[in-house]
Order: sequence, then C-alpha cells, then structure tokens
Amino acid sequence: MSEIAFPLLERTPFAAPVAISQADTFCAGPVNATQDVAGSEPPSISRNVTLRLYTSHFLSTWNSRQFEFGAVLFLATIFPGTLLPMSIYALVRSGAAILLAQPVGSWIDHGDRLTVVRTSIVAQRLAVILSCALLWVLDVQKESLTWEVRNALFAAVVLLACIEKLGSMMNLIAVERDWLVVITEGNEHTRRVLNARMRRIDLLCKLLGPLAISTIAIASTAVAIWVTLGMNLAAVAVEYLFIAQVYKMVPQLRRNIETDEGIELRRSSSASELRSTFHVLPISSLPFYFRHSAFLPSFSLSLLYLTVLSFSGQMITYLISVGYSSLHVGLARTVSTIFELSATWVAPRLMGRIGVIRAGIWSLSWQMVWLALAVSWYFSGFYGTSTSPVIPATALAVGVALSRVGLWGYDLCAQNIVQDEVDMDHRGTFSTVESAFQNLFEMFSYITTLVFSRPEDFRWPVVISVLAVYLSGILYAMFVRKRRGHLFHAPPSSCICVKT
Repeated sequence: MSEIAFPLLERTPFAAPVAISQADTFCAGPVNATQDVAGSEPPSISRNVTLRLYTSHFLSTWNSRQFEFGAVLFLATIFPGTLLPMSIYALVRSGAAILLAQPVGSWIDHGDRLTVVRTSIVAQRLAVILSCALLWVLDVQKESLTWEVRNALFAAVVLLACIEKLGSMMNLIAVERDWLVVITEGNEHTRRVLNARMRRIDLLCKLLGPLAISTIAIASTAVAIWVTLGMNLAAVAVEYLFIAQVYKMVPQLRRNIETDEGIELRRSSSASELRSTFHVLPISSLPFYFRHSAFLPSFSLSLLYLTVLSFSGQMITYLISVGYSSLHVGLARTVSTIFELSATWVAPRLMGRIGVIRAGIWSLSWQMVWLALAVSWYFSGFYGTSTSPVIPATALAVGVALSRVGLWGYDLCAQNIVQDEVDMDHRGTFSTVESAFQNLFEMFSYITTLVFSRPEDFRWPVVISVLAVYLSGILYAMFVRKRRGHLFHAPPSSCICVKT
C-alpha cells in the first residue's frame, strides 16, 4: 500500500503496529469539537469503572500532596530556625526514587497488576501514618527529648518518607502508564479523556491539599498531624477496595489468562527477572531508555523539572522576600493553578485537531514564548529604571502563570506518546527511568537555590530554569523533525489524505 498525503499528514513510524487516529492521518476540514473535548464522557468505558478509578486516584493524590506539603510545615515547626532538616528530608526522599527506580519499574512490568497497586497503596498509607505518629512525638515532646533521640526519630521519619515516595511513584506509574493503556486499548480518544481527567485531579489536589493542611496547621501543628494521620487511615480501605473492583471489571488487566502450567512458568520467569534486575540506580535500563523511540519526548519532559519557575517553595520564598504577602502569594498560586487546569481542556482539543506530536511542539512553544517575555521584563527591572523589586517579580509571576498552560499541555502530549509507543512489558521500566530523571533534575533545581541562596541572586536560578526549558524544546523539536520532516506549518482550511 502506498500513501499520498497533503500537508497535515503526520507520519509516526512505531516499532509495532499502532492504531492511527484521524487527527494524525488526515484532516478534511474542521474536526467536530465535541469529539475530543476532555469533558465528554468516554464512550467505551462504564461509569462504574471510571468512578472507582477517579476516586482511588483522587485519594492517593490528595493524601500524597497533603502529606508532602504538610511534612515541610511540621519539620519547620519542630526544627525552627534552620532549613537543614527539611533539605535533608527532601533530598533523601528524591534520592530514593532515583536509586530504586529499577526494581520498582521491573515489578510494575512483570508483577501481578493488582498486587503492585495494592502494595503501593498500603506502603503509602502505612508510611504516612507512622510518620505522623513520629512527627507528633517530635512536636509534643521536643523540649524533653535528648539530641540523640530526636535525631533517631528524624532518621526514621526520613526513611518512612522514602517508602512513601516509592509507593507514590509506583502507584502513579502503574495506573497512568499501564492500567490506563490497557483499559483504553484501541480507543485513543478515550485515553486522552482519561489522561486529562487524571491530570486535572492531580492539579486540584496540588492546590487544595496544601491549602487545607496549612489552614489547620495555623491553629495547631499537632492537630494538623492528627488530621493527616486520620485521613490516610480512612482512605486506605476505600482505595484498596475500589482499585480491586476496577481490576475485576476489566478482565484485560489480568496478565495470566492461560493454563495452570503456563501461569506457573510465567511466575517463575518473572521472579527470576525481578531478581536479576534488582540493582541500585536504573543503570541496566538506561541503554533501553536512550535507544527507545519515545526517549526524546520523555527526556524533554524530565528536563522541565529543573526549574524554580513554579509556585512552590523556592519561588514562593523569593516572592515573600521581595514584599509579597501570604495573601498575594496565595492568590498568585490560585491563578496559576487555574491556568494549569485549563491545559487539561485545551490539550485534548489540540491533540484531537492537529495530532499529538504537533500539539506537543505547540505547547512547548507557548511555554517558551511566555517565559522569554517574563524573563525579559524581569531583567529589565534590575537593569532599567525600576527601583522596586516587586515590579520585576510580578512580571515574572505573570509570565510563569501563563506558561503553565504550555507546560501541562506538553505533559499530556508526552504521556500520550509514551503510552502509545512503549510496549506492555517495558512500561514500568521506561517510566521509572523517566521518573528517576525527573527527581534528579528536581534535585538540581534545589541545588541552584542552595548555591544562589540570596533573594537578589534568584535571577540566576531563573536563567538556569529557562535554559532547561529551551533545551527541552530543542530536544523535542529534534523528535518532531525526525518524525514529520519539518516543525511548523500553518493549518490549512482543508486537506486530503489518499491511501492507494
């Protein structure tokens, strides 16, 4: 079969046969907007499955985001006047995700799917519950505890944080990169819808979880610790039950639909492979990751984690240092989250209209343009006539908020590419290596603010962050060029693709 295609044809040479969507093959005029809207109901999945999947994902993400932020507040109260404990906590937690990415990915690929996700749920909740108990002791008894006991309890909290991080990573990768692909097999539109909704849940939890726990912590740190413990204790049974019901409703999730002899052989083979790949650091997986067709989109996404340009700890600290109040920071963070949420509606429409690969370059371009404008204004405030640091800081905040639409739009595009191109037996391995790089670059972002720790030096972490975004854009442009033969063209009013 030969193919004659006009400008909008998008070639995607997968290693294995892949269903090609209408948007990726031809355009014969405007696409019906209702076909790729993230708010439309997935046509081939029952509401019972999606409701349980969303609920389990919400509880997992809510408790993870809440504890991640709450632990910082609790440690700041327990160890006042120093950032050392919090820095150690954050760095060791991220380091665990890098060091143990290999066995986690291997288990996701070859273990029983339900066992993997259930283990991740129990590991997360149990680690948080025990952490809260230890943090409560450190908070209430901080005056009476000896130095040695305090350090021992803190070391236990850090260890539990590593377990919680690994459980969170395992849950996220198993559900988003494996379960969703199996559940939506052969239905690309439905997969985009589910991806967008799951990301929308992540972003809402990212905003509301920290807000809820910080509001309680204002009144009492001890009460906030108990609330965190209680919510995790209450959530574990619901998560555990709902994910099992999803597994039961979707028979395709079962790996071992074969004879008893075949099942035993597969289990033996999986156990042997798990043992052989239990290495510290994902070194043995790196050649596979670097050679894979989805490497460039995945690594480009990981690079975006090397940034201080998000409304999290580093940028918030800077904004407060130049004169922002807590109210102003809260408002800026809320507006930024609204823009981020908008990407979960915009990106599926864009992917449906121009294809996943083109939507990725458009999303990254949006992010790069707004960051360029923001940084230009930001530096003009230092070297121009402005004497107040609030003005350039505000310009930076506005540009960062607008750029987040492109960031999360690209996140969804890259996720779709990885889901499409990584085969079933390597989804966990590939995605945990990607996660390891994300954690590594996130650690580098913390190092930039350790080196340039004064507020007036924040401009240099800003420059490094923007360079990382532009490097990400260059790498993804190489991928687009390789796949399509060119980067951009103006969308025509109509085009035709003829197969003969």
